[in-house]
Amino acid sequence: MTIAGYDEYSSPAEYLHLLSMAVWDDLGSTVAAHLAGVDPDSGTVLELGAGTGLGTGILLDAIPDAPVLVAEPSAHLRAVLLARLADRWYGDRVTVYPGGASDLPLPDRIAAVVGMHMIGHLRPDERRALLAALIPRLVPGAPVVLNVQPPDTAVEVPLTPPASRRLGRLRYEGQGRAEPVGPESVRWIMSYRTWDGDTVLAEVMAEYEWWVVSAAALAAELAAAGLEVAEPDGHLVVGRQPHA
Repeated sequence: MTIAGYDEYSSPAEYLHLLSMAVWDDLGSTVAAHLAGVDPDSGTVLELGAGTGLGTGILLDAIPDAPVLVAEPSAHLRAVLLARLADRWYGDRVTVYPGGASDLPLPDRIAAVVGMHMIGHLRPDERRALLAALIPRLVPGAPVVLNVQPPDTAVEVPLTPPASRRLGRLRYEGQGRAEPVGPESVRWIMSYRTWDGDTVLAEVMAEYEWWVVSAAALAAELAAAGLEVAEPDGHLVVGRQPHA
């Protein structure tokens, strides 16, 4: 069986890890706090859309000894993820599945779920189907930690200020804009550049469709699926399987 990856990540793959690091500087401790107290013997920890693994190491450290099942459909991002996991060598704890959240064969007992920066890749029906499949498998008290990204509705987003990171003498930069393509989705048009001083050495473009959902709406979906849901913390939405 061959599972198609997200081709839109092939061109900007060299930029995504570098430009995402700053986001995880703040996000990492928050995600780890929501995973505190998870019993590593109660089931498998899922990470949906792991990208290059910036969050994977955080959840591995937050829940020591727990088996972890990771889904990442992009072969280009998965290559970085596998290399980073191999460098740190977590043994048999981590399984990286070459597909997306909707393709993932779910274990019978799930101790926690983390899905950062990925929920908008799922159509609304796919998102709800995923929740319906996850909920019965969550052990009592298991957290589901998700986040949403703006915009909350299908509106035009003007060109964002560039995010950048320097490595050696070169500077890597990315920025994007979005345009609505339907009542529930936008298309992001992204551009990435490599600078040497004032000279552009490389430039690539990428486009992808993103299904919009607000934190409040996602929280309502988690609650409707049977989870105990806290008030959203900005763009972060956390639900827990009730204790018996």
